[in-house]
Amino acid sequence: MVKINENFLKLEKNYLFINIAKKVNAFKAANPDAALIRMGIGDVTLPLAPVVVEAMKKGADEMGVKETFKGYEDSGAGYDFLKNAIADYYKSFGADVSADEIRVNDGAKSDCGNIVDIFGDDNVVLITDPAYPVYVDSNRMSGRKVIFADSNEENGFAAMPDDSVHADLIYLCSPNNPTGSVYTKEQLAEWVAYAKRHESIIIFDAAYEAFITDPALPRSIFQIEGAKECAIEMCSLSKTAGFTGVRCGYTVVPEALKVKASDGTEVSIAQLWGRRQGTKFNGVSYPVQCGAAAVFTEEGQKQIKENIRYYQENAKIIAETMESLGIKYTGGVNSPYIWFKCPDGMGSWEFFDKMLAEIAVVGTPGEGFGKNGDGWFRLTAFGDRDNTIEAMRRFKEMLSK
Repeated sequence: MVKINENFLKLEKNYLFINIAKKVNAFKAANPDAALIRMGIGDVTLPLAPVVVEAMKKGADEMGVKETFKGYEDSGAGYDFLKNAIADYYKSFGADVSADEIRVNDGAKSDCGNIVDIFGDDNVVLITDPAYPVYVDSNRMSGRKVIFADSNEENGFAAMPDDSVHADLIYLCSPNNPTGSVYTKEQLAEWVAYAKRHESIIIFDAAYEAFITDPALPRSIFQIEGAKECAIEMCSLSKTAGFTGVRCGYTVVPEALKVKASDGTEVSIAQLWGRRQGTKFNGVSYPVQCGAAAVFTEEGQKQIKENIRYYQENAKIIAETMESLGIKYTGGVNSPYIWFKCPDGMGSWEFFDKMLAEIAVVGTPGEGFGKNGDGWFRLTAFGDRDNTIEAMRRFKEMLSK
């Protein structure tokens, strides 16, 4: 008889955003004429930068010519022209990452879920709460023990290590999804020191690094001394360059990151990950990698920063609304998310239902990100400007009643 992986039965029945979609679809069916505004899922609304589109077109044209046609890319880790561009980008803000340490992927979510393949199921996994659900679910699917570090109002939604608690794998996200908080260099240095003392590995999600405007804040964990000996970093072009519908990102696995196998031999994490990807992943298409490389050109950076500024202005509009209403929030600066406390002590799903029913605005209930999200709510700045302004007008009107 076929046996299933019964760890799947221990998961929440529905993924957070599936639950939201069900509620939204029910509302639309009952209110077909409602002018619904979506500020929940962190999907971008601006088109790809022109320099990216042109590079992808050129790459597609090359695929139609025998002399420039590309089949399988030899390593599956990405073409050198893209990896070199990413390495140079890291150096521009003080992180020493070599092209050989970079593996190109089809978006950070894939690698976040798949990286666990190379680690034993008996590892203890520490995840800050609230957290992106993929961190939790991908480990529970493998039956690992998951423990949590509380990110809450008291610590500014920036959980810090506790030496009385041991963890083998540690998930950190900065700028954080969903809370918008950003770790300082000093705070990340504490996490790196903890990981070294406990012989742990940090899996660092830097998907929103391009939204950091404060030069004192780190955009990569590899700006921290010693991080290359204990950390893996994942990044994405989805939010920074609008690649949500194109799919491209990258993971950095340092050559210095090594662990001991059960027989005492030293094992390279980079080699394990390369072996896993060589078996289960065939790489990202050539035209997409051409477009990704264009992101890191001088003109590409100029164009995508214009888009980022647009979203940052949306975040400012939302943040100013919260301030005018006296609502406590985090994020909005150095992050595209605004994380606010639900008014009148309401629960996060309760407030979700209120917003949907009364003003036809969709957000994301904080409870869906963990227990510390209860009573908090996430709004995204990735929407259209006019919709953002209108949503905040409705929001003010709702709370003034």
